[in-house]
This record gives sequence, structure tokens and C-alpha cells, in this order.
Amino acid sequence: MRLLFLFALAASVSLRAADKPNILFLFADDQCHETIRALGHTDIDTPNLDRLVARGTTFTHAYNMGSWSGAVCVASRTMLVTGRTVWRAGAIYEGKNTDLEREAGRLWPQRMAKAGYETFFTGKWHIKTDAAKCFDHSANIRGGMPKDGTVGYNRPLPGQPDPWSPSDPQFGGFWQGGKHWSEVVGDDAVGFLGQAAKSEKPFFMYIAFNAPHDPRQSPKEYVDRYPLDRIGVPESFLPEYPHKDTIGCGPGLRDEKLAPFPRDEHAVRVHRQEYYAIITHMDAQIGRILDELEASGEAENTWIFFTADHGLAVGHHGLFGKQNMYDHSLRVPFLVSGPGVKAGAKIDAPIYLQSVMATALDLAGADREGVEFASVRPLLEGEGNGMDSVYGAYLDLQRAVIDDGWKLILYPKAKVARLYHLAEDTQEMRDLAAEPAQAERKKALFAKLRGLQAEFDDTLDLEAVFPELKG
Repeated sequence: MRLLFLFALAASVSLRAADKPNILFLFADDQCHETIRALGHTDIDTPNLDRLVARGTTFTHAYNMGSWSGAVCVASRTMLVTGRTVWRAGAIYEGKNTDLEREAGRLWPQRMAKAGYETFFTGKWHIKTDAAKCFDHSANIRGGMPKDGTVGYNRPLPGQPDPWSPSDPQFGGFWQGGKHWSEVVGDDAVGFLGQAAKSEKPFFMYIAFNAPHDPRQSPKEYVDRYPLDRIGVPESFLPEYPHKDTIGCGPGLRDEKLAPFPRDEHAVRVHRQEYYAIITHMDAQIGRILDELEASGEAENTWIFFTADHGLAVGHHGLFGKQNMYDHSLRVPFLVSGPGVKAGAKIDAPIYLQSVMATALDLAGADREGVEFASVRPLLEGEGNGMDSVYGAYLDLQRAVIDDGWKLILYPKAKVARLYHLAEDTQEMRDLAAEPAQAERKKALFAKLRGLQAEFDDTLDLEAVFPELKG
């Protein structure tokens, strides 16, 4: 009887494998592109993300488009599940129409379900509709961030004891409920994999960690892996960003008030220590999920995607948050592995991180009507060159365009333009905007930005503020 059961199970798995692949989506919060050891960032340990880098393909230039809100994660995630670009996703969110999208069955998990998938969610949702109504199964649906307290802000102060500890459960946050939230997400994912192995349907798993968002907490053993003398200060460190107030990144912004003004190198090291520790702790949970997937027998028929909703400054340019147009805040890791995906490969073509939705729908044979992001499947198969230009926006305070190795950033309220040659200045430290030799380049980039504004329904009148950039 046992042999008969195993034969029947193998037959059902085989039939399922011949039909559609499983999709495992691993999603981090606030994780910058420069936080994976296998990609050359030796300050940090990420053995399980390194496994994904080795077994699959890395998109080295994946971007978030920006945000209509100080909570950039809300904008990123709303784009992700609706498939709409930033201002059209914003119209859905601000118009309180996300429920209407769900009722119409147009959200990402619903499209997967219609394509024959059994869907599961755990972790951070932060989208204005009920996650439990979007997925077949869900567990431990979380809000935007763990609860924190004022003791975790404006620290550490020079010459004073640090009142806060990332590994002390008395401060709540990720410890609320008795078990670290990243471990809960790991438990939920491992549990569902056991359940999914018994189903005749392929699975779509949306596994959303709150980590490494602040309060950046992890067990002491992980913090101890990062003594401060191991932590480097970013090359682009500044005590204060000169335009912080006029671009919306002053002391009143929650992300920015985590550390004291002016910034000092010790505070940056402490915050980066805690940032790396919570990433390594999350990485351990990802390892548990990957191990369980392999044990389930489904690994060979599963596409795995790992990315984050946006990056984070944590000391770059005198900034700490994600509400800016620098690469440390716009760019995220984007790892893909699956049947036929080239191992250990890198693709430099620019993409938006929300392309993960379009790619999953593509693989599932699901409806993509109204989805504005492109599948990366052609790029994985050696076809196409990605996007010509990358658009970035934050409120009405910042705009950016990236094209052919150059980035133009505009601050309308400050009436300031900044120009960086990313191909030679990866840390964005040499502003070339004032150089007369770059006048025509600025105009060309401005024209591209204006074209992207029209494409994405961005109504901010930049020509009125920067008439000198008009061609």
C-alpha cells in the first residue's frame, strides 16, 4: 500500500510538473542592493542568498520607481500587486480603490489562482485591501513595521550610553509575540511547503519578511558576528546632506530621525551593524525555506525570486532612509533561479523590481491584461536589452532619470539639479551638474525625463522650475 501511495503521489507531482511550475517569491523590506556577499559585499554574511546567486541569475540593476508617500514600501507593494506604475498605482491607493481591484480579481495572487495555482501568503502586506481575501491560504499577516518606541530613535548619541539593544526582547518590535517575526515567516513558509506537496495544484508562495526594516532587531549571536571594527562607513558618508530639508529628508522624516544629526561615523557603524545582523538572521530563515523546498521534491520544478521593495541609505550621503533618488535607495537585489535559468549569471540590463509580478504571470500562463511592467523572461532567455531609461520620483520633491550610465536628479523645491556619471562614479559622489561641458547632456536627460513623465502620468511641471534645461 505504501508503494502504491508513493507511486500515486509521484504521478500527481509529475502531472503537475508537466503543466505549470511552482513560484516561490521571497520578499525583503528595506534591503539595499549592496547587501549580498556573493555579489562582492564582504562586510556582510548571506550564505543562503549566496546559494541563490550561485544557482541562478542576478539582475544587477533592479529599481523601484519611487513613491507618492513617505512610506515608500506602500507605493512599491501597491505597484507590485496591481501591476500599475507609480502614479496610476497611487491613484488606486489614494482613491481607496484597491478593494475594487481585488473584487474584480485583478491583483497578482488572484491572477495566479485563476491560472490554476494554490496561493499562500505570510508576513508584511501593507496594501490597502485584505490579504486573507486575496490568497487561498494566509498566516501571520503583518502591518508596515513592528511597533517601536522613542528609545530606538536619535541614537547612539556621542559620548553617551546607548539606551537601546537590538537583541533585547523588552523592546518589543520583532520580538512581539515571543518569537522573532522573521522566524515566524520561516515557520509559516516551511509549514505550507509540507501542505503544498500533497496538492495536485502548483503553488504560488508570497513570503514577505518585515526584515530588515527598523527596528533592526536580531538575536545576540547575529549582532555579535558584526563587531564595529568589521563595519565600514560608506565612501559617500556625509555629516549632513545639503538639501535634506527641501527634498523631504530632514529630521521630521521618521526614517531620518533614527540617528542623530549631524551624522557621525560611530552612529553609522552601529546602525549598519544592526542592519547587517538582521539581514543575516533573515538569510538563515531563507535557508530553512530552501532546505524544505529541496526536501519536498519540488525544487526542480520551482522558480524562486528574491527581491526587496526598495533600498536604504543607512549612512550614505548623510541619509538614513529610502526617500531619495540615490542608487542605495532605488536599487535592490533581484535574484532568479528556476528550470533552465543560467547558473551564476548576471544581467546588467535595467529593470523595475515589480517585473517579478509580470514574470510570474508569464510563467504561469496567467492573464496580464493591464499589467504595465515587463516580464524578465526574454532577458533570461538572451533576448532584448531591458529598458532604455529608468524613471524615479518621490512626492513632488524629487525626480530622476537614469540613461546610458548617467543620472540626472532634480529637486524642484530647491531648484537644484545634480548629475552623476554612474559608469565611473558608482557611489554618486561627483556632481557634474555645474560643469559647462555637461549642459547639452543635462538637456538630453531632461527631455528623456519629460518623456517618461508623460508615459507615467506624472503631472509635475518641471519645465517651469528648470527652464534652462528645455531643449
